[in-house]
Amino acid sequence: MSELEDVLRRAEAKLDEKDYSLLKALAESYAYLSDVVGSKNASISRLRKLLFGAKTEKTAAVVDGGKEAEARPSQESCANSLQERGAEGNAETASANPRPGHGRNGADDYVGAEKIAVPHESLRPGDSCPECRKGTVYETGRPGVLVRIVGQAPVQAKVYELQKLRCNLCGKVFTARAPEGVGEEKYDATSGSMIALLKYGSGMPFNRMERLEGNVGIPLPASTQWDIVCDQASRAEPVFDELIRQAAQGDVLYNDDTTVKILELMESRARQAALAEGAADRSAGVLASKATDRKGMYTSGIVSAGEHRIALFLSGRQHAGENLKDVLLRRAAELPPPIQMCDALSRNLPGELKTIVANCLAHGRRQFVDVAKEFPEECRHVLEALKVIYHNDALARARNLSPQTRLEFHQAESGPTMEELRVWLLRQFDQRLVEPNSGLGGAIAYLLKHWEKLTLFLRVPAAPLDNNLCEQALKKAILHRKNALFYKTSRGAHVGDLFMSLIYTCELGGVNPFDYLTALERHAGELSAKAKDWMPWNYHEMLEERRDAKAPSEEDCLQGRRCRTIAQGVVETHEGRTD
Repeated sequence: MSELEDVLRRAEAKLDEKDYSLLKALAESYAYLSDVVGSKNASISRLRKLLFGAKTEKTAAVVDGGKEAEARPSQESCANSLQERGAEGNAETASANPRPGHGRNGADDYVGAEKIAVPHESLRPGDSCPECRKGTVYETGRPGVLVRIVGQAPVQAKVYELQKLRCNLCGKVFTARAPEGVGEEKYDATSGSMIALLKYGSGMPFNRMERLEGNVGIPLPASTQWDIVCDQASRAEPVFDELIRQAAQGDVLYNDDTTVKILELMESRARQAALAEGAADRSAGVLASKATDRKGMYTSGIVSAGEHRIALFLSGRQHAGENLKDVLLRRAAELPPPIQMCDALSRNLPGELKTIVANCLAHGRRQFVDVAKEFPEECRHVLEALKVIYHNDALARARNLSPQTRLEFHQAESGPTMEELRVWLLRQFDQRLVEPNSGLGGAIAYLLKHWEKLTLFLRVPAAPLDNNLCEQALKKAILHRKNALFYKTSRGAHVGDLFMSLIYTCELGGVNPFDYLTALERHAGELSAKAKDWMPWNYHEMLEERRDAKAPSEEDCLQGRRCRTIAQGVVETHEGRTD
């Protein structure tokens, strides 16, 4: 640093103020980066954010604001096209609406809160008005609300101290009965649901949960948590199996995978490799080497979109395509081949099973985002064209268009833009405007190579634009990997897959996953025979049937009132006797 300071002093006398300021800023940045790199918390991703800022792929950020004026005519034409098709509203109204998720949460947003009705302390509907003394008060349509949020442990505990009485003569001990509804099981059904939701839905490791519970005075060892969720997963297995079967019947299947670590598989492979090296028998070595051909471990995400959206997570040695093949083997034979959305990797395809393959347009777009700094004008042209496509698709979703109407809409509004883009891409190579081996040349070649699959949404109803739905689902597995790092055994990975599948399927359908997991646990004996009736979208109907079956009939209530009347008369007669 002293040498840098000497250089700056000498440069100050020879350089003008502007050049000297630049040189000084470079020196100070170098000094700061040297300190950061020496820190134990340094990482490549942290340095990248420090130097270049947080990564975003929005067109406005990539191409310095983009050409908003060029996009407006397309938006207006989209609106006119929608009006011609009889869609309600207009595009201007949709674009003027603020984005959801901003501002304060109203009382109606707390759907999981306990509702407590508080009557007026002195007035009832129909009473005279205490103010004017002439009118009568009545109940308004909407009550006043107060929202109060309290903190508590995720898993709570209650200790019931049952009084014991002993006879001083015979020694007989009499113990008070437990309150009604308190069973002999130590762990309630809700405890396992909360642990699973924190672990596999929010990425909280068992040991972190143990420390949290210990801090609030409730011992809950990590090993106990695992025993609870493992047993609960075994009882919910029929529902997971039914979920896979119903996912196979979907119209559109999204799939992709991410890496995972399973220590049991890693140790098994290490033992097999050691056997292959030390085996004297050649045939044994060949067998061992075949068993260790695949080194990777993956968590595959499969999202099925049909009547309901279903998310599946499957972890192990198999790629996403192999797992998708296992799922599609359970598809009804009379159904047509489904649409499959994935990226262009061959390992995402389900082998010999036939699907209508669509490739992810977001992956093709990202090729140009990565080289936008080196080729700003060319990338601007591509990104602005794709921006129009995504805007059209957003309008189609906002108007809730049917698959066929959406196809016609894209053909009319997105088709010309995509055709113009294809001609422009071909011209870059035909006129030798781009070096094929450059970053831009590779991005253009990727689009042209997979053009038919990237533009399937212009030919097939319900074909999606990208694989973002599956990418978002895989964030569950990535969050777990970032916090827990690995699974210890294949059984642990399967338990994680089961709970992630149930939890994320609930989230896709707007269902409370905690209530759903608790309902499955409390009715575990019924799942094997009627698993299809205990899906996230219909389990409430089963609960209603159980409540109706338990509720006494009108005849039972009448008979009960007769018995109580007779019993009351007997008691009164007995109390009135003087003998």
